[in-house]
Amino acid sequence: MGVLLASHEEERRIGIRRKGEKVLNTRGRKIVLAASDSESSEYLRSTWRQMLLATLPARYARYLNADWSVKNELAPDGQAKYVPHGLRIVEALLLQRFPAEDIAVCYPDQLELFVGEDTRVVGIHAHNPLGITFATDIYPAFYGRDIEPINAFQFRRLIEHPVLKQHKHHLRVIVGGPGAWQIEKKNLQDAWGVDCIVDGESEEVAVPLFEAALRGEPLPRRVEGRSPHLEHVPPIHHRSTFGTVEITRGCGRGCQFCSVALRGGKSIPLEQILHNVRVQVAEGADTILFVTEDLFLYEQGPKFETNVPALKRLFESVAAVPGVKHIALTHGTIAPVVKDPWVIEELSLAVDKSLDQHRASTHPEKRYQHMFVGLETGSVRLFKQYMKGKAYPYRPEQWPDVVLKGMEILNKHNWFPICTFILGLPGETPEDTRDSLDLLYALKDAKWCVIPTLFVPLEDTRLENRASAKLAELTDLQWEFFFTCWRYNVDFWRGSRVQWKFNVGVPIYYYLLGRKLFGHGIKYPLFRFAHFPERFLKGKLYLNFANGTHPRYRVPEQVPIPAERQRPAAPLASL
Repeated sequence: MGVLLASHEEERRIGIRRKGEKVLNTRGRKIVLAASDSESSEYLRSTWRQMLLATLPARYARYLNADWSVKNELAPDGQAKYVPHGLRIVEALLLQRFPAEDIAVCYPDQLELFVGEDTRVVGIHAHNPLGITFATDIYPAFYGRDIEPINAFQFRRLIEHPVLKQHKHHLRVIVGGPGAWQIEKKNLQDAWGVDCIVDGESEEVAVPLFEAALRGEPLPRRVEGRSPHLEHVPPIHHRSTFGTVEITRGCGRGCQFCSVALRGGKSIPLEQILHNVRVQVAEGADTILFVTEDLFLYEQGPKFETNVPALKRLFESVAAVPGVKHIALTHGTIAPVVKDPWVIEELSLAVDKSLDQHRASTHPEKRYQHMFVGLETGSVRLFKQYMKGKAYPYRPEQWPDVVLKGMEILNKHNWFPICTFILGLPGETPEDTRDSLDLLYALKDAKWCVIPTLFVPLEDTRLENRASAKLAELTDLQWEFFFTCWRYNVDFWRGSRVQWKFNVGVPIYYYLLGRKLFGHGIKYPLFRFAHFPERFLKGKLYLNFANGTHPRYRVPEQVPIPAERQRPAAPLASL
């Protein structure tokens, strides 16, 4: 990737000199912040494509059009044009204490421009440094054992950069971010020369750590950051990847496999949100990504009550900022859609401002909006045990109806969600898997993307000490669920354009590698993925795709809220 060079005046100010076509740093900045190429990339301007592509094997990246090193843009002085939002938060915290000329934010290829004799601390962002979260430790395994995914390779390329080793004797390395715990879990902290791991949110711990590092003091090996008060979350100074603008933090629904779900939700003030939008636009972003654990918790009322006027005001205010062309979303839950279906209709601007288009959309410009929705299981038993707060105000027993009705409402208004299911939750039985397959079959005509994941015991969750699910240990039913999901995705998102490639390639893969890695249980699920005739698969799989087969579940006319969970009627005086 070519370096965009600074002006001669800027070069003198920051202390760099030229040598032929190469720019060399003579002294460096006191503080350097960095993120890997894969975590920073705005690949195809799509968060979910970036996430999925980063799970592919690094050794095959160039053959899969995933050469991250040429995807990211540079500012004129060689700094990163955009990096993950968490790193921009740390930068903003440090700018409250230190002058801008002491701080640089860069990608791995530009580290040598900014790390030098004057550098005392390097802060590194780690979203998924080893590729061991729910989705990313699955897909490389299809290519063989001990295959390193792109995100792990790119992080290792950053943390093992020669310039960090060259100057390690006079600088400290601090690693933080949602995946920093992976380094400690795999006992790589010393091997990678990491002085301190920050686990959790950084607002109340970052500045003291960096100050100690600048003084040359030893750092604690691990620091746990707490959820900060809103006034401690600073406005950002520069552009984040995908034009990220945080609108809420926390969730509070209590899912046992998620740490964020255990922290109460809070909303960033609209004035600060709009400031951050203007910062993004000023540095070239035309799309704003609302980052939240649950869109419908923005300015929420009591008991997860959706604040529709506040949500509508948020969308309209951001859309009105000059330069904003598109709005994208991250996460949401499906129960609020069922409870107040008119919410989605009120947020029609979300579709109008979407970047994405699909032939199945009824929008005049074929636009659709998407967000990540965790469905996780079709088993009422597992749902009640591990995630019953997702359904509130509905009972766990109503979960299949909530999912089906919510999907119908979303699709009607051109919201095509990206949904996850978790295979291998602790204690999952064949009957639980069949329940999930039945719900999946009832969703066969939905407009969505469905991502099967495997259970991973994440740090700081109620299930952190449970055993993770393994791809090689999936049952025949779980394999059927896995490949039925991807059959749906190929049919809806790609259709006949790529079906023939899978139809031809899948049997070849099975006989050359698949059965060797995973055994014969993968065979018939794979063949359904490859569109083998149902008469060939009859009796081999649980689901029957033959014409005229009725699903176990149907979309209900309505999903009643249990009487004990309904809102009290407003007093007459207030009507």
